[in-house]
Amino acid sequence: MSVNYYEPPAAPNSAQPSPAQPKPAAPQLPAPKKRSAWSIFFGGLGAGITWFRNALMNTLFIVFLIIFIVAIGSSAPKPLPDTFALRLAPTGLLVDQRSYIDPTSLLLSDEDPEENETLVSDIVEAINKAAKDKRVNLLVLEPGRLLGGGISKMDEIGQALENFKSAGKKIIAVSDNYSQDQYYLASFANEIYLHEMGMIEITGYSRYMNYYKTALDKLGVTIHAFRSGKYKDYLEPYLRDDMSAESREHNAQWINELWGNYTGKIENRRKLPPGSINDYVNNIDAHMALTTGNSAQLALEKALVDKVVSRQDMEKMLVEQAGKSDDGYWYNGVGVKSYLADIRKHPTLDKNKVAVIVASGSIVDGYQPDGSIGSESMLELLRQVRDDKSIKALVIRIDSGGGSAFASEIIRSEIIALREKKIPIYISMGTVAASGGYWIATAGDKIWAQPTTITGSIGVFGAFPTLEKSLQKIGINTDGVGTTELAGTMRLDRPLSEKASKVVQMGVDHIYQRFITLVADARKQEVSAIDEIAQGHVWTGNKAKEIGLVDELGTLKDVIVAIAQTANLSSYQVEFVQRPLSPKEELLRSLTGGQAGKLAPTSLLEKFTSLNVLNNLAPTLKPLSDLQRMNDPQGIYVQCLDCVAP
Repeated sequence: MSVNYYEPPAAPNSAQPSPAQPKPAAPQLPAPKKRSAWSIFFGGLGAGITWFRNALMNTLFIVFLIIFIVAIGSSAPKPLPDTFALRLAPTGLLVDQRSYIDPTSLLLSDEDPEENETLVSDIVEAINKAAKDKRVNLLVLEPGRLLGGGISKMDEIGQALENFKSAGKKIIAVSDNYSQDQYYLASFANEIYLHEMGMIEITGYSRYMNYYKTALDKLGVTIHAFRSGKYKDYLEPYLRDDMSAESREHNAQWINELWGNYTGKIENRRKLPPGSINDYVNNIDAHMALTTGNSAQLALEKALVDKVVSRQDMEKMLVEQAGKSDDGYWYNGVGVKSYLADIRKHPTLDKNKVAVIVASGSIVDGYQPDGSIGSESMLELLRQVRDDKSIKALVIRIDSGGGSAFASEIIRSEIIALREKKIPIYISMGTVAASGGYWIATAGDKIWAQPTTITGSIGVFGAFPTLEKSLQKIGINTDGVGTTELAGTMRLDRPLSEKASKVVQMGVDHIYQRFITLVADARKQEVSAIDEIAQGHVWTGNKAKEIGLVDELGTLKDVIVAIAQTANLSSYQVEFVQRPLSPKEELLRSLTGGQAGKLAPTSLLEKFTSLNVLNNLAPTLKPLSDLQRMNDPQGIYVQCLDCVAP
């Protein structure tokens, strides 16, 4: 029932009072219904749930606030001792850029994300600062938890270690055992200590992989492959049961060159006769027989280490040289993270900047997290540089075996556009800068590589699998009609037509011609000359400089110094350009020690496939990670199969 109340307004300027109007009767409201026991029960239950939900959310907010306050307080750098040893203990993989992980997942994870990856630039910065720091009297290198990352990255660190020794300071390497990569890094030390039951595990470089043709035939999977470049062997594992002669030729070339670099540098640093490392590896059974199987004694006799000691003796020697820690149980050492937190309290500010953009991982179309090179993500970073007037020069650090041809071109053209703004741009090649990685590199004013960088692989491929035979094996057939000869031809359940095959192959050939043409233009050479050294052939940095694909050899530090001189900068600061974090990521980053949005276990499968320690498992896993990354709009790729860190 509805009741309307209305009183007419009094007449204006009326001297006579209005006659009394009878008051309307009060509305009669219905009597409230009597609530049943069930209604009272469920009403109370709902109110209780609401109260509990609000109380829980408030409690969680208070707990979160307490954690935040504690994290902020605990993250404050603690004062360092007056004198100490810098403790260098890299873990996981050496990387130029940490991979992304969702900050919420990181906050809830029980694992320490820093165990997965170690940032090379952090280590180099710490060592170079320590070389000039009067508080640092020793560097202790503990490589026992290093998984790998490539000889080029270890040389970056090695350059800083040599700089540290040049300052008159000592480096001691200590470990229970040394893997091949761990020992290479340890060889930069003045002294190498090994546990009395340990060994030096040097075996040499290898390039073995699984081949799937017979397995795919049994499954009825047909791989339609298209390529330009006789050495472009990315698709070989899907098409053959063994390595082709061309693949064997160029793989043997670059892998033996890297091995010669490995053995030669260790023999030089350890003052060993040429051929000593090869003799140690190839005749290790005979050598160990002379030491009755004592691998540590063999390493000592072959001068690979300086001392063979127990854990207790090792600790005692370190305490004697570095002093005792506050707790009295270990030597007085400060880790890289704590040391960097201390020296970064007072950052050096300069109005001129040399920017560094890291392009690490597979090249993929669109927006991608750190650890992959997304075409749109890279464009945003390049435009940050363009809009920052304090940036006078740019170094692009490439550590990539390639990927999407389309994404590579999008990035290359944006770099060219940035160069037109009169900003000098140098390319610094890391462990790998091949195929699509080299495509991007051609846009720089100058290309720098390291002697052991894997580069080249200038070739193109496309691939399309069909499953019509697989389906027929289980009784499924495909039939129908189409309006044109190409209608329905790119279906997985139908054979690829001859016409479609010709179209794809012509597209691959066109991209290859575009590739060698842009290389020829960038390197100021004839297209025919580039075609001769292209063909998908993989080269080391040393060889690439000889044949004109690279301008100079040097580390990232060398490139930064060189481009600063080109830009006439007498003083400058180096700034790594990164994707801006959201407010949520910034908050959670502070709770996780600065790692939110930086590390991703999901990327480890791809990265582990390049490690020698997982060489048997890596080729089997590789197709899974490959398929996940392939999103080129035309299905055409400039990617290198062989470009892995040995």
